[in-house]
Amino acid sequence: MFKVYGIKNCDSVKKALKFFKEHNLAYTLQDFKEEKVSEEKISFWLTQVDMKSLFNAKSTTYRTLKLKELNLNEEGQKEWLAKNNLLIKRPVVEFNKKVVVGYNEDIYKGVFL
Repeated sequence: MFKVYGIKNCDSVKKALKFFKEHNLAYTLQDFKEEKVSEEKISFWLTQVDMKSLFNAKSTTYRTLKLKELNLNEEGQKEWLAKNNLLIKRPVVEFNKKVVVGYNEDIYKGVFL
């Protein structure tokens, strides 16, 4: 079973869910707007992927919060990810204690099929 983290109306999340459906892969979706992800979960993800892969510095949320002005280090970025899950690049997919961030069909085919 795949665990997908993101928000329902995100285009990348929609593409990922479509991929799972088309390939008959069972998944569950945890919507950041309905259930926040803990700092412990984010810490686990960061054992699998780097901060640059997880922290969405191009998001509207990032710009709205003016986080660029804070010149955050990785610890600061991690704290913000826990405070505001919308700063997390989407989707985050967990399976067999592994983590894949973002949607890329070629990577999905190589990793999930």
